[in-house]
Amino acid sequence: MKNLAKQYEQANNRAKGFMRNGQISQYFEALLEMNKYKRLMKAVIAN
Repeated sequence: MKNLAKQYEQANNRAKGFMRNGQISQYFEALLEMNKYKRLMKAVIAN
């Protein structure tokens, strides 16, 4: 669980950096990655 939270935070930080730099496609990819880790964390919590 800690690993997933760490990966989520890293993706969040990358997304913020991409947004600041105006790199829209990379920003959306980072958001999708964040969504993936969020779903995995919810699955771990549910089980």
